[in-house]
Amino acid sequence: MEEILKQAAELYADFAKDANAQIEKGNKAAGTRARKASLDLEKLMKEFRKASLAAAK
Repeated sequence: MEEILKQAAELYADFAKDANAQIEKGNKAAGTRARKASLDLEKLMKEFRKASLAAAK
């Protein structure tokens, strides 16, 4: 579960950097990268939820 949390933190940092580049500079490629990172982050959050529920049992 710690590994998932570490990966999520790294992915969020990448997402935030690219999202800010899109907003502040109008960088379309950064927007594409941010959207991809958000989908990857969603998948990781689902994995975290499964691991968290398993640990709670």
